[in-house]
Amino acid sequence: MGGMADKSIASAATELTDPQLERYARHVVLDEVGEEGQLKLLQAKVLVVGAGGLGAPLALYLAAAGIGTIGLIDDDTVDLSNLQRQVIHTTADIGRPKVDSAADGIRRINPEIQVITHQERLDAKNGASVIAGYDLIADGSDNFRTRYLLNDLCIAGKKTLVSAAMLRFDGQLSTYKAYLGAPHPCYRCIFADEPPADLIPRCETAGILGALAGVMGSLQATEVLKEVLGLGESLSGQLLIYDALGTTFRKIRAKRREGCASCGHINAGHDEAGHGEAGHSQTAG
Repeated sequence: MGGMADKSIASAATELTDPQLERYARHVVLDEVGEEGQLKLLQAKVLVVGAGGLGAPLALYLAAAGIGTIGLIDDDTVDLSNLQRQVIHTTADIGRPKVDSAADGIRRINPEIQVITHQERLDAKNGASVIAGYDLIADGSDNFRTRYLLNDLCIAGKKTLVSAAMLRFDGQLSTYKAYLGAPHPCYRCIFADEPPADLIPRCETAGILGALAGVMGSLQATEVLKEVLGLGESLSGQLLIYDALGTTFRKIRAKRREGCASCGHINAGHDEAGHGEAGHSQTAG
């Protein structure tokens, strides 16, 4: 199924309108953003993969920030059990496609955003064509197959990938730009092999603290905005780990893996990133 866009048109102007200056005033007064930076946001196109626990707060904050075009891809429908953490959906949305419910949530916050919905599962057949229309990909999927696929697709398509994951009381976040070559690692450099299906904990059985989705989705949105604006220190080459019970954050340095099946063929030159180790990523939405 192809993507469906609403009738809103993302701004391609060279200056902000008066309503935009008021809406984005707290961005514009930031010296690091200003009117020029806000125009970058309005002209950006970001694909949100998964309209669930991570995708919900992520999409809301991207819309509020003025990301001009937001794509949503998910083949699921809203279930009552989703509402504990997937805050873009409401009780009235139960049974609706998640992409439609999420698109309505985005429009309620910011009607000038162009929303493109893909009511389908991202797979090897449609993946390349779907991501081709976007500048940056934000992964909020709930399964390893999609995560590894997105990693490979973004390398091939030269797209920056901001990926988050969570389960129970813990979350992980990183940015992947392996298409740029060394020292940037890819997802497979850190998590080399997809774990066996019978060893993968699922949200339905392991559980998840609802508010954790808000924390990780908001952090993911922040990293997306930083990448679009070119601000601050990128999380490429670093894995951020959040422990909600301990209220702690820590970073693990990661380097490109020699002979990596996904990015080993790209610029196998000098690697400046530090060594790092990590267990398997969580998967929950």
